[in-house]
Amino acid sequence: MSPAPITAAGSDVELSDGQLLDAYAWPPEQPDERPRFRFNFVASVDGAASWKGRSGALGDDADRRVFALLRSTADVILVGAGTVRSEGYAGELLPLQTQSLRTAQGYPPHPGVAVVSGSLDLDPRSDFFTAAPVRPLVITAAAASSARRAALERVADVAVAGARTVEPELAAQVLAERGYKRVLCEGGPQLFATFQSAGLVDELCLTLSPAFAPGTAGRITSGTLEAPLQPLLLHHVLRSQDTLLLRYTAGNSRPR
Repeated sequence: MSPAPITAAGSDVELSDGQLLDAYAWPPEQPDERPRFRFNFVASVDGAASWKGRSGALGDDADRRVFALLRSTADVILVGAGTVRSEGYAGELLPLQTQSLRTAQGYPPHPGVAVVSGSLDLDPRSDFFTAAPVRPLVITAAAASSARRAALERVADVAVAGARTVEPELAAQVLAERGYKRVLCEGGPQLFATFQSAGLVDELCLTLSPAFAPGTAGRITSGTLEAPLQPLLLHHVLRSQDTLLLRYTAGNSRPR
């Protein structure tokens, strides 16, 4: 099956996987720089972050194609515990084609996987842990249940990044200590909100799904934390039929 055709906005020329990787290239690493956090979300045109409880229901072939390509260049996938449960994260998260793409670029076949859970409400017997190709990392708070922590330590590395809740700055240190510099964050909305408030969102890759999603679904960012309005720079607009694939960057300079 041929890949979903994706073009630059205003062009009819289809982009290859290599050209898409160039479009989503990470900026050059700087010495002693903290990890770079790239968030990836899909949303309906009326702002819903999910449909019937799952964000994947809003995506199409083009969204899934870019999703896999983003995973192909990440050092680690960072995700909240709620997203692990609702989206069915388990086993090998990358198909063989994406694993091959990673090895061709000099990366290991599988990125690391880190899950953020302040309460450690995770089942150590789930396929997320038992079928993982690499040992997961769980980032939690010191106040989490010691019994749950002991159970999870049998199947994952557990790191503390905060006293009562997980603090994004400390989570970034945990990732940096493990050599993770390119962090692909896949949700959910609450994790996105906490990293926004901490000023740690460097990029947003947003797929705009050409659909209305009526109901009570939340936005891609959620929570009670307040932060000042954060302007973004539009890096590119790609399209696949009626789907838009947007890349925004934070700060005063573009990534390339």
